[in-house]
Amino acid sequence: MLIGEVARRSGVSARMLRHYESLGLVRPSERTGSGYREYSGDDIRRIFHIESLRSLGLSLREIGRALDEPGFTPSSLVGDLIRQTRERIAAETELLTRLNRIDAAEPGDWEEVLQVVALLQALSSKSADARQRAALSSGGQDALPVAALVEAVLSETDTNVAGALRWALVRSGGADSLPLLVEALGSPEAAVRERAAQCLAELPGDEATAELRHALAGPDAVVRGRAAVALGNRGAADAVPELIDMIVAGRNDTDAADALSVLASATASADVTGSAGVTAPGATAGAGDTVSAGVTAPAGGTASADVIAPGVTASAEATGAAGVTGSADATTSAVVIPSAAVIASADDPAALVDPAPADAPTPPEATAPAERIATALVERLARPATEAPARGRLTQALAGIPGATATRALVELSADQDRAVALTATYLLRLRDGER
Repeated sequence: MLIGEVARRSGVSARMLRHYESLGLVRPSERTGSGYREYSGDDIRRIFHIESLRSLGLSLREIGRALDEPGFTPSSLVGDLIRQTRERIAAETELLTRLNRIDAAEPGDWEEVLQVVALLQALSSKSADARQRAALSSGGQDALPVAALVEAVLSETDTNVAGALRWALVRSGGADSLPLLVEALGSPEAAVRERAAQCLAELPGDEATAELRHALAGPDAVVRGRAAVALGNRGAADAVPELIDMIVAGRNDTDAADALSVLASATASADVTGSAGVTAPGATAGAGDTVSAGVTAPAGGTASADVIAPGVTASAEATGAAGVTGSADATTSAVVIPSAAVIASADDPAALVDPAPADAPTPPEATAPAERIATALVERLARPATEAPARGRLTQALAGIPGATATRALVELSADQDRAVALTATYLLRLRDGER
């Protein structure tokens, strides 16, 4: 078969066939009397073998080795091809990702394109200082695409750089990063999940809070811990059980105790200042004023000395949250702290005396969060399974919880059989005495 016919049937041009011949890949077995190349059936099969190997990405030199060297093993060649193909795909994917990020930045001109490219290159630098500068620059006018920031913060191992990246992410608004971070919470890598949770903890807004609540119910203890601390600092009481578990386990227990203190102190502050509708000592409840849940009487009851602080005068038609009505100019002389049942004297409200009888019921809705937190800590302290180190940490956590329940617990713990617990409780009680 002459070269023209071979070219037509094989799809390989006559020029390429001559090139193969010059490289020694395929040589026509015969020539006609006029000197034209004539290819045999074996020659044509070799041409098809060459084309098949070319389709796999082999160079012509590699094809020559594959066809002519008896000791050549196809497995090694195929392994090399797989590796080279993966490298090409990775390079092309990286290029595509970079182009998408540049497009997401919506550059107005080539100068802005170059700025984005420079920041992206800096984010992938081996120098931590260069990565940190890029992150801080992104927080200003030269904002990086959110996807690039999220990818960078999820892979960053340097603490300072990671902090700068989270700051830049918050500055970017956070809304676009939220779905990316939520997706990262399901990563098979524990470190990535923790970094995603840490980013979520720093994002403001109700949507971030909702995702933190979802993370609180997840299987990863580290992620739950990050979510619990963040929710506690945001005033979310549903984080309390996880925070107490963290203290018992000794897992980020200091931050967990601080979050419990924030939860309890915020509530106590609201109760004292009257900002939530509670009447402070010496104040007068005006007509139509509502008593908050912290001082609610049972439905159908009457507002009495048990719900209004010393010296408080209830004006006509002052109404409680449960439909309680105070009589005109009725002045009270004592106050009961809900659930703790601790009475303060009118002359010295800070002086604690014996609690109210145990059989005096307190409505569940009247239990202040600070008291509930203290009760939960005391309950864990009392469990037989709670080991000594955990009891010590739980005792220390009571330091940041205001209210009578925490104080009474510390009094009891000051006589605990565990000397370390007793000394800690005694010290904390002295601190409380100094704060009065």
